[in-house]
Amino acid sequence: MKRRIVGLETEYGLVYEPMGSRPRTVEEVARRLFAPVVEWGRSTNVFLTNGSRLYLDVGSPPEVATAECADPLDLLSHDRAGALMLRRLIAKAEDSYAAEGAPARLHLLRNNVDSQGNSFGCHENYLIPRRLEYKRLTGQLLPFLITRQLLAGAGHIGRDEDGNPKLVLSQRAEHMWEGVSSSSTRSRPMINTRDEPHADAERYRRLHVIVGDTNVAEGSTLLKTVSTHLVLSALETAAVMDSWEIANPVRALREISSEATGRTTVDLADGRTVTALQVQRHFLDLATNHAQADGLITAPVQEVLDLWEATLQAWEDDDLDRVADTLDFAAKRKLLTRYAQRHGIGLDDPRVARLDLAYHDIATHSGLAAGLESRGLLRRWTTDATVEAAVTEPPRGTRAVLRSKFLKAARAAGVDHQADWLHLKLTSEPPETLLLPDPLSDHDAAAEALIAGLEALA
Repeated sequence: MKRRIVGLETEYGLVYEPMGSRPRTVEEVARRLFAPVVEWGRSTNVFLTNGSRLYLDVGSPPEVATAECADPLDLLSHDRAGALMLRRLIAKAEDSYAAEGAPARLHLLRNNVDSQGNSFGCHENYLIPRRLEYKRLTGQLLPFLITRQLLAGAGHIGRDEDGNPKLVLSQRAEHMWEGVSSSSTRSRPMINTRDEPHADAERYRRLHVIVGDTNVAEGSTLLKTVSTHLVLSALETAAVMDSWEIANPVRALREISSEATGRTTVDLADGRTVTALQVQRHFLDLATNHAQADGLITAPVQEVLDLWEATLQAWEDDDLDRVADTLDFAAKRKLLTRYAQRHGIGLDDPRVARLDLAYHDIATHSGLAAGLESRGLLRRWTTDATVEAAVTEPPRGTRAVLRSKFLKAARAAGVDHQADWLHLKLTSEPPETLLLPDPLSDHDAAAEALIAGLEALA
């Protein structure tokens, strides 16, 4: 697909730090956090005027699902806008606690593990054609996803077999138990096959990837999503390909994460033994050749291909500092190891653990990652202006434009309404429901007539 819808669903860790007041459960804190949302939306599960979905997931972690994005820079802005909206809710919740004489500090974590060993995710959604042989596609994609942590792993302080601390590549690797299945929580697969296209089911399917880490660095998010789009584009058009099927996907995922060198050997189903870097080199070549032949090269795509090449070369040269201003794992490795060396402490020291968490804590504008960005130590592709605009405005050229216009018009007119990924609904008498089956289109005659009628009422 030359144009592809991509979306991110990001679960956030929520931590309550009482400042002399009583402890509170995460459920209590989550309800307080979403009190302003419930006040206007009458629910903890709402669609916003930028086309995104904001909700409390099972277990009360706040979650944002971006609107449908067809442009990689739009996706970055909308992903970051979701974090900004939650940060503003954090500030309101802290103010409300202070007004009650029970001051507290709330922490909002863009990571994937907590101190109890629980894991929460960042799920990626890619629109794919229904006509594809899904089993073949996912089987050919899996080796790329297993080794993609070299590009977009968020880094985590883990333990080796002897219990010694070490920096591993992926926060999600130890929580994956299958390659491909319909489960999502009980036995987490890398690709979830539940068939919910949120689109015309005869034309489209949604590829639901749940193996990826939650990224703080914009470069990691950009590289993760665009590289996957390009690999999918190549796989969708290739009738026959050399097999790079991995014999034991879960073991390979964990060993690559644990060794964190890029040189981890992987046994393929056909008997070959290759390294994680060789697998990534294969997919980079595949994506590059296809993008050039099929006219997919744009400025952002070329930048991602260059970054992909630079990242693999940095691994090969054992010099990740070259991409430490761009990718999460490289940035964290540099930050944590230098801090430990400067203070003469090990990676298992509580001060290093606090620094690790601080990298992911985005509850304030002055957090650690924000400080790295402001000093030019962590690159940005977005601007404050594009992120602020994405708080209220939808991504360009997708179905989210119609959802946004509908929500704004219905609220201005004071008309009872509902919206989801597929539907626009007027719930007052007489009720009316419109279906928007094409996520790649920002035009629909019936929807535009409905919106015009609502605007006339305002």
